[in-house]
Amino acid sequence: MVTADKPVAQSDWRCIVVAMSEQTAYFAGGCFWGLERYFQNVDGVVDTTVGYAQSTVESPTYEQVCSGETDAAETVKVTFDPSQVSLRTLSLLFLEVIDPFSVNRQGEDTGRQYRTGMFYTNDEQKAVYIAALEQLVDRQPQRPAVLVEPLRNFYPAEAHHQDYLINNPGGYCHVPLAAIVNVKRRQKYVERIWDLTLEQFAVTQNAATERPFVNEYDEEFEPGIYVDIVSGEPLFSSRDKFDSGCGWPAFSKPIAASLLTEHEDHRIPGRDRIEVRTAETQIHLGHVFTDGPADRGGLRYCMNSAALRFVPRSRMEAEGYGDWIAAVDGETADNTDSNAVAD
Repeated sequence: MVTADKPVAQSDWRCIVVAMSEQTAYFAGGCFWGLERYFQNVDGVVDTTVGYAQSTVESPTYEQVCSGETDAAETVKVTFDPSQVSLRTLSLLFLEVIDPFSVNRQGEDTGRQYRTGMFYTNDEQKAVYIAALEQLVDRQPQRPAVLVEPLRNFYPAEAHHQDYLINNPGGYCHVPLAAIVNVKRRQKYVERIWDLTLEQFAVTQNAATERPFVNEYDEEFEPGIYVDIVSGEPLFSSRDKFDSGCGWPAFSKPIAASLLTEHEDHRIPGRDRIEVRTAETQIHLGHVFTDGPADRGGLRYCMNSAALRFVPRSRMEAEGYGDWIAAVDGETADNTDSNAVAD
């Protein structure tokens, strides 16, 4: 406590300012071990505590919660710096890592204690949570099981539950390890991803395919570059675009091979394909085939217009893509490294 008769050191003032800027949020998403570890990897999260929320029994034990007599939900208290990560980002990341439509179940865990919820402490938080669920319903027209209700109470769990997966890295976790490892990258783009149109979201996030011949860039052959719809990173040059007759934008190569990743796609029986994603944002772009023009290398990168944004050459300088004009004009680019024009 700061009092008038007790001077405060400059370092103490800094601690007070930092503490005042921090905010807390409460998320229930199944077993709290994995959800805590997930949030611990988010940039801007400064502290996490696992515990029991909405309990009808004061200071319940884990055994009492498991018995069902407390009606408590395993919950993670997330303390974060809003100047580094927004509550909306945290909410969207939460909805992505749980099954938001499952009732009283996450992973292999079943029971009321594993119900999902976002418990708010003020009206501003409530509005963020509801808006996130509205966007979820737009993209997946089902009724979410995620509760949005005021936080009635929160009791920290026993000490051995705190930081459980840090102390027991081989312990049980219903949250995929890949999601935990990738969440720092995901948080950079998650708000932009959820702001995409429904078609763009379906294509980039769920590997959907837009309709052929009526998409935006099938018949676009003006000079310019095609960039990642999420990050804006240049991916393809008009110089490498050709009319394949397939009904989607087709390119003989990317601006740089390192910008893309390839994955086996066996979703269609009898028609194995190679899926193409971006290396950075990891969005689905389309597929690559070996039936392209022989004089261009024989490849056909068949991309979805919904995953791209076209920047005409006349606007490249103004939009910050001046360094990439050489890739459009066919000259040797000065900026080699990872931005080099692919051979």
